[in-house]
Amino acid sequence: MKYGIGTKVVRGFKGYDPHTGAVSFPIYQSATFRHPGLYQTTGYDYSRLQNPTREELENTIANLENGKFGFAFSSGMAAVSTVLSLFSPGDHIIVSDDLYGGTFRLFDEIYKKYGIGFSYVNTSGIEEIEDAVRNNTRAIFVETPSNPMMKVADLRKISELTKNKDMLLIVDNTFLTPYFQRPLELGADIVIHSATKYLGGHNDTLAGLVVVNDDELAERLKFVQKSEGAVLSPFDSWLILRGIKTLGVRLEKQQENAMKIAEWLRTNKNVTKVYYVGLPDHEGYSISKSQASGFGAMISFNVKDKLIVEKVLEKVQLILFAESLGGVESLITYPVVQTHSAIPEEMRERIGVNDTLLRLSVGIEDAEDIIADLEQALE
Repeated sequence: MKYGIGTKVVRGFKGYDPHTGAVSFPIYQSATFRHPGLYQTTGYDYSRLQNPTREELENTIANLENGKFGFAFSSGMAAVSTVLSLFSPGDHIIVSDDLYGGTFRLFDEIYKKYGIGFSYVNTSGIEEIEDAVRNNTRAIFVETPSNPMMKVADLRKISELTKNKDMLLIVDNTFLTPYFQRPLELGADIVIHSATKYLGGHNDTLAGLVVVNDDELAERLKFVQKSEGAVLSPFDSWLILRGIKTLGVRLEKQQENAMKIAEWLRTNKNVTKVYYVGLPDHEGYSISKSQASGFGAMISFNVKDKLIVEKVLEKVQLILFAESLGGVESLITYPVVQTHSAIPEEMRERIGVNDTLLRLSVGIEDAEDIIADLEQALE
């Protein structure tokens, strides 16, 4: 039977442990597994290669993304790094210029020295992407919505380009998750998640996930995963499985809150600009409506001057001044010195990550309480 996404997130892949009937899929906290005899296996040999709890998570995320193969890693950055291992010296990758600073650091300070080239462009415009394509371009890496400026990329148009040019389309789907957006259905080849964020949902677990449809890509990713060993532990796999069960109700509440907060922020005298994809005048609104079923719960906004930033970060009480995003608690961050400090100043200024920009990850608290906290902090 085919289920809707709201049911799929609750039930997972198997839905329960077939051996015991346990509704909460068990934590198989074992590094190794007994062989019945020589050349015989239960299907599990060593947990770096595969573990039943991790396997349930990998199958669950593949099912949610309508993909064939899922892979779970010890962090979102481990997932990105594994995808980058698909490329060789001399290859060129086009990347969203507005992206998480840790991803930029990985590309620019680690993989660049291995001979892989990167061009950072505004991937919300297909013309800029086309202009950046070279003979050795092998992939386009997109965040949509982007972090932290909330730009939206037209995944269908970009996938047409990548298919015509024999390139891969890699999409970081962390902000919207498969509950709201499924890039493989729009033509992407590889989907990446920092499962630390919305999929886990409780700010208590580091995890990264990758989903693909192609058999050859899956074989290559599996080889790197087992060889490098940055796999997700059984316990952390279980935590992400547990988090995914409430993904739908959390995201619906967070999005409802985000819309109210974004509209309120626009009325505050100390706020000069609000970036939220769900606002009808956002430049990516119509594209988002065409390729996603929701707008998510991430908001960025500019205040009048830097002094207000410092005051807000000191005065918020309900909202927590902390890095990360996607959990049930509302978090506020200062990208220029936190999440995006690794990005060169010239590039930050060009994309709008300046000293008056704040990023808000909206939680599931009462929207009125979040707004009241922002109001007193912005006074």
